[in-house]
Amino acid sequence: MNRFAIALTAALSALAVSAAAPVRAQTPTTLLNVSYDIARELYAEINVAFIKHWKAKTGQDITVNQSHNGSSRQARSILEGLEADIVTFNQVTDVQVLYDKGKLIPKDWATRLPNNTSPYYSLPAFLVRAGNPKGIKDWGDLVKPGVQVIFPNPKTSGNARYTYLAAYAYAKNTLGSEAKADEFIKKLFANVPVFDTGGRAATTTFVERGTGDVLITFEAETSSIRDLAGRDKYEVVVPPTSVLAEFPVTLVDKYADKHGTRALATAYLEFLYSPEGQAIELKGYNRVADAAVMAKHKDKFPDVKLYRVEDEFGGWDKLNAEHLNAGAKLDQLFGGK
Repeated sequence: MNRFAIALTAALSALAVSAAAPVRAQTPTTLLNVSYDIARELYAEINVAFIKHWKAKTGQDITVNQSHNGSSRQARSILEGLEADIVTFNQVTDVQVLYDKGKLIPKDWATRLPNNTSPYYSLPAFLVRAGNPKGIKDWGDLVKPGVQVIFPNPKTSGNARYTYLAAYAYAKNTLGSEAKADEFIKKLFANVPVFDTGGRAATTTFVERGTGDVLITFEAETSSIRDLAGRDKYEVVVPPTSVLAEFPVTLVDKYADKHGTRALATAYLEFLYSPEGQAIELKGYNRVADAAVMAKHKDKFPDVKLYRVEDEFGGWDKLNAEHLNAGAKLDQLFGGK
């Protein structure tokens, strides 16, 4: 077992609850944070720090349980009855659906915390094998013959939808039309040998199984994998353009009130914006909301032109209607894969 596998196993064993574990009756001193697939290590570290912080502040011993899976699958699980106190997702739509279809959160959920309730952000980037044998530097290199690209299924993974959006924005702006961007995406999908359901499974396919020439995932994940699996084995490539990936968080009001955890859950979310929380997020190679903190660590993050969903796709509502909803463009281009 290599260093990546050992580190990953250790991190997973530190978590109290897996995505498949049943939800137990909660008390006012127990939180359930339902999160996206590749955030296991990040929140394992944040939980330890918050538990210590809360103990020092209140004298109270608390437990923070975690659930991880593809962001969209997690949202569906909550709509089907998974009683999350808070969610820490990787896409706005997966939080918005909790209001749209379940009325589990208020309509104005995105205004309750700073930065569109996103304490940190990232962007799709590339992890290649040592020496970058296929010479992958930009999105256009991903559709070349013989290049195997690994990223998860965009129907189940918010991570992969950001990859789709970044690739589409690149193609439309580089090639000059939506029709050419559509063809580009078809070629990209054709170069993916297997679509896993979530980002961590895609990482396993690339690292443990040795499949593919390039893994596309969040920049934070690419750098963490490189550090764990070996800088002599992998290199991070940040393309010149990408898409801003915000990581929205929110209290799930219906269940937090049911469990009596509103105050504790709110404090947890606010901790993500605190200097200590931001330092942990930055340590995990996330770009953080605090501009002053980012300025001190500018050398850690390459410059990149970030397309915003609001500017490039007309906002999330329009994006959903034209690209992400059932039967829309993503479905048409993805086909029966």
